[in-house]
Amino acid sequence: MYLIIFDCDGTLVDSQVMIVSAMNDAFRSLGLKEPTRAQTLSIVGLSLEPAMQRLKPEGADVSPAQLANAYKDAFIRMRREQQALEPFYDGMRELVLALSERDNVLLGIATGKARRGVDHILDGHDLNGRFLTIQTADIAPSKPHPGMVLQAMAETGASPDRTVMIGDTSFDMEMGRAAGAHTIGVSWGYHSISEMRDAGAHQVVETIDALTGALDRFTGV
Repeated sequence: MYLIIFDCDGTLVDSQVMIVSAMNDAFRSLGLKEPTRAQTLSIVGLSLEPAMQRLKPEGADVSPAQLANAYKDAFIRMRREQQALEPFYDGMRELVLALSERDNVLLGIATGKARRGVDHILDGHDLNGRFLTIQTADIAPSKPHPGMVLQAMAETGASPDRTVMIGDTSFDMEMGRAAGAHTIGVSWGYHSISEMRDAGAHQVVETIDALTGALDRFTGV
């Protein structure tokens, strides 16, 4: 069996508008200057408190935990008021459905999101039951620690040489490499191709077709 693990934000779904808006709201609510869009997108993939530690202005009299809680409150309020659902990148939902039908493939998610956020996406896009293992910030160390991939492999019985981590950030590539897995970066997310290559990506793809081909080769199709 092969285990294919996807990152969520920036890999499966395009959530940058909601992430940036919620981050700006969180900083404003605590009387802080908003980070730039580039600064916010640079930390996508990390769990919230490590992300806020990086974004918190030097000398600001707030803790990463306070910022994390303000961000969560803003994100939940936006979802409730706007009934917002992060859209899948074109072709990614179809790829997930096709892979989930293969007899030799198991699917997983490894994300800095909370489980509540992942469930919201899977419910809204009718993908419940397609991912056998879901690793989130609630139950695992923040990327780039390899814990999420290691736990996914332990839950599914997959070996590192039959596991691939797919993501859009250097954190995903570092996490996958540290766990001994194959790593594929995707160019449509939040970190540059060079950042992912520098972080050890075995390969970086720029289209869904190229990703599909890479996975076909990896799983021996």
